Amino acid sequence: MHTEFLMGNAAIARGAIASGLNLIAGYPGTPSTEVLETAAKSRPDGLYVEWSVNEKAALELAAGASYAGARTMVTMKQVGLNVASDPLMSLAYIGVKGGMVILVADDPGPISSQTEQDTRTFAAYSKLPCFDPSTVQEAYEMIQDAYAYSEKYHTPVLFRPTTRICHAYASIEVKDEAEFAVNTPEGFVKDSTKWVIFPKLSRNAHEMIAKREPVLSADFSGYSKNRIADSSGLPSRNLALASHGASFAYTMDALSLLDAEGISQAKCLEVLKISTPYPFPEELGLKFLQAHDEVLCIEELDPVIERELTYIAGKHHLNVTIRGKLTGDVTPAGENSTESVAEAIRKLLSGAGDSALSAASAATGNDNPPALPVRPPVLCAGCPHRASFYAVKQAMKGKKAVFCGDIGCYTLGNAMPLDMVDTCLCMGAGLNIAQGINRIEPDTTAFAFVGDSTFFASAITGVVNAVYNQAEMVLVVLDNSTTAMTGHQPHPGTGRTMMGEIVAKIDIESVLRGIGVKTVETVNPLELSAAVETVKRVAKEPGVKAVIFRSPCAVLVKPEKPAVIDPEKCINCKRCVRELGCPGLVISEGKVQIESALCTGCMLCSQVCPTQAIGKGGQKE
Repeated sequence: MHTEFLMGNAAIARGAIASGLNLIAGYPGTPSTEVLETAAKSRPDGLYVEWSVNEKAALELAAGASYAGARTMVTMKQVGLNVASDPLMSLAYIGVKGGMVILVADDPGPISSQTEQDTRTFAAYSKLPCFDPSTVQEAYEMIQDAYAYSEKYHTPVLFRPTTRICHAYASIEVKDEAEFAVNTPEGFVKDSTKWVIFPKLSRNAHEMIAKREPVLSADFSGYSKNRIADSSGLPSRNLALASHGASFAYTMDALSLLDAEGISQAKCLEVLKISTPYPFPEELGLKFLQAHDEVLCIEELDPVIERELTYIAGKHHLNVTIRGKLTGDVTPAGENSTESVAEAIRKLLSGAGDSALSAASAATGNDNPPALPVRPPVLCAGCPHRASFYAVKQAMKGKKAVFCGDIGCYTLGNAMPLDMVDTCLCMGAGLNIAQGINRIEPDTTAFAFVGDSTFFASAITGVVNAVYNQAEMVLVVLDNSTTAMTGHQPHPGTGRTMMGEIVAKIDIESVLRGIGVKTVETVNPLELSAAVETVKRVAKEPGVKAVIFRSPCAVLVKPEKPAVIDPEKCINCKRCVRELGCPGLVISEGKVQIESALCTGCMLCSQVCPTQAIGKGGQKE
């Protein structure tokens, strides 16, 4: 063993490799992305790494490898699990031979997601074991335990870190390479009674799962990562806490904070730590409840622990009060923090009559710092998506149009002054939403914006649906040659794989023509006049038509010299600021200025300026 300073996601990847990982596949999505990227960087001989076209493809690929005896991992964020849910639900019945861990990173807040979906609840729905780490060290160790449980019970298991575990850093103990497990896959053994999901097999598998759940629950009750945290004082009979994941760390920090404030009962509160929320360790939960009269459950997202403890209390007729989200004692949404947890515990203790509580609360209540200013997200300076949105906006000026967005950097096109994203639901949905709006409002020109990575991940079927059903819509593909939002991962249109191989690019225009889209035009959005005319021309065509705006992500190219403003030509109309909203354009002392540290020299603003006051590379025109 030796010590390394690692991000949580890196620790998870390293732990999986130490378990004898043979294959890892996934689709990028914050906060999960670095797991697969670390596996690729740390890849030992024999480990196959793949960014799959979407989460469903990744899970099915890993299932095949696990059938052959390989130890596999699939990575995604919580909304990605929805894409993978079809094979997941069946795979829960079929089972696996080689250990399979499905890493699903949840995003309380949410910080960078559409939803606050809780994978612990999905675990109960799919009847799959779930692991929920509380620290970076625990994530490293627990991922190795997950493989052992997967193979012991011949089932996929869910591994559910949250953002604050995924992106936390810590010095942790990791295995030396000589200590790594080695897994040599046996190979696929044909057995249609095992691997082919007929109704009779499903019925039998369902009964087997029902019998397995109490066995796993008992097993998890003895699992070392589930425990009743030691109290620094004499445990309180009356009050106790229950928590999990990052919230357990917040809870322990909050107790230390309250103890430092002189709140005497804080050091007497026992804490039940749940690391395997499904199947719930009932025996451990029962032992905990029998020792206390009132329990506050501190969780993020769903009240999973609260519901389970309430069930156990009812089942065993215990006279114990369970508090948490369902009782309004913990906020029902968003992230927890040390401060929010401390406040919830203060309220619990105030009901218990701690004499030091009111004085401590009064002493700390007036020292709150002012709130940090809100910094709304914006498209980067020089982002070609800004030019694409602006071109469509100019082309459709005065016309009835709807602009359906999608998931990616370009969702930020909804911000003022662009205001060019009218809908956004989930990956790939914009194409079908545009079709639905046009069916009800035929006089509306319906646009669907989609990025190049999302096009391959989930939009192709929407195009097929549109062509087959003779829809009227304009597809706009924003092709910046990368998966920009999650860290510039490769995709089928980039011509390279995560293994470093150079492969043939899959051409989006050819795919669209192959599907049956007859009008497909490609243009550089930074050539504004040509882009506007292209949109006008294509939008008039009947049926399904497409414009591909192709220009590389501003982060991936070397910036040109920053633009400059000729003060003699500038009339300070601020049209460039009002219409583009580029962070490289600022107002200083009432006048528009170029922020040279941000400007990439894309020169979109020069094409908007009515007096040609903006020049390139220091040259005044």
